[in-house]
Amino acid sequence: MPWLQLAFDIPRAEAETYSLNLEMAGALSVTLGDAGDEPQLEPGPGETPLWSQVTLTALFESDPESQALVERLAANLTEQLSALPRIERIEDQVWERVWLDTFKPARFGRRLWICPHGQPPEADDAVVVNLDPGLAFGTGHHATTALCLEWLDGADLAGKTVLDFGCGSGILAIAALKLGAARAIAVDHDQQALDATRDNAAANGVSERLEVYLPEQAPEQTVDCVLANILAGPLVSLAPILIARLSAGGDLVLSGILADQVETVSAAYAERIQLESPRLREDWALVCGRRPHT
Repeated sequence: MPWLQLAFDIPRAEAETYSLNLEMAGALSVTLGDAGDEPQLEPGPGETPLWSQVTLTALFESDPESQALVERLAANLTEQLSALPRIERIEDQVWERVWLDTFKPARFGRRLWICPHGQPPEADDAVVVNLDPGLAFGTGHHATTALCLEWLDGADLAGKTVLDFGCGSGILAIAALKLGAARAIAVDHDQQALDATRDNAAANGVSERLEVYLPEQAPEQTVDCVLANILAGPLVSLAPILIARLSAGGDLVLSGILADQVETVSAAYAERIQLESPRLREDWALVCGRRPHT
């Protein structure tokens, strides 16, 4: 069955209003995407995970009545927007196959694999996290997440407790548990991310060892490893909190940092953390280190 797609670009602040109006008009689905080329990673605390300019795409049934509706909506939008809305006929596809063709099993480090469900790797010693693309950020394909996953693969996590601050899809916390951590605490300000983390943990059989919290509800306890894959600004402002959550001798892993932001982020932690040389991938960096015993 084909579909009619109506798409147009608007400022982020107007996205909710337009989405609601289109749903009320009969859109079967409304999605938001990047209208420019603006990288969006794990959002910082209190931030909305959207771009400053978004492309809103509404999907309608393809029949004469819906065609007339979409044309009327486009005409109304033309009067409101600086750029013309776009109408496109979308032929039916097996959508699951579309993303399976682009999202393949990927290895991080020596033995850690992130795989879509039903696509196991051909490796006898593989440690597998099953994860399908979803609404929350984090499949391992962005350099910042890949850097964290590679660090986890090389770490000794046996019996340790890990805090994943800004968990997104929960990929880092789940990977840590699969790699031997005894317990993980996942924290995010976005309820959608927490729901995705719970679902992904259940799909990977680690729910009993994972706790999920909003920031204000998270226990104030120390852990053996703190992971934070967010952005440079929040990492700097959160430095006192993240350091306070780290036990003596514990590991700190920070990502979501552009290569030219390493010095700024490192300066926020250097007084309390023995930092290693940053690890680089593409234009991104991972900053890690250990909290001394004294």
